[in-house]
Amino acid sequence: MSGQKSVVLATANTHKAQEIRELLSEVDARLVSLKDLGLEVDVVEDGATYVENALIKARATAASTGLAAIADDSGIEVDALEGRPGIRSARFAGEGATDAENNALLLKMLEQVPKGERTARFMCAAVYVPGTDCPEEEIVCLGEWPGRIGFVPQGESGFGYDPLFIIPGEGITVAELGPEYKQRHSHRFQAFTALADHLKALR
Repeated sequence: MSGQKSVVLATANTHKAQEIRELLSEVDARLVSLKDLGLEVDVVEDGATYVENALIKARATAASTGLAAIADDSGIEVDALEGRPGIRSARFAGEGATDAENNALLLKMLEQVPKGERTARFMCAAVYVPGTDCPEEEIVCLGEWPGRIGFVPQGESGFGYDPLFIIPGEGITVAELGPEYKQRHSHRFQAFTALADHLKALR
């Protein structure tokens, strides 16, 4: 991808938009958010998978703006809960739930689950949808970050389930490790690094 083409980040989450910009810093494109454009794109994320939800957001944004769009969908899957909360991670405790409410519900559901059975993973699907006047193909990339769920929130960095997610080999949560570690290892890092490689190959 070249020529400082404008690409819209299909998210209203300022944390996520900044993280995506950093992950795609080597891509020769002007990454703008919906907020930068003064737009809101209402979509119903009713897909059955992370990929489907990400494509719903990116396709709707591309259709509304005429520009290429990038979106992702991510979540945490807990083995003891048969993969939940999964695609409902952001609204696990209900529509509009805060991070603290989602974390509290997860801990409550795992109250009787011992340390060795609290395995989990963060999952991410990152997608690129071309603009309405572009012949490019859609691109889909995936990332997976294994770990386990702690017993109490720890750390002040990060967002979402970061204060509960313990990294194998580190023994502390993502929120304790800080943003630099997350940027180099996370599920989102994996998915967007792969996406960046595809985008840099576009002409």
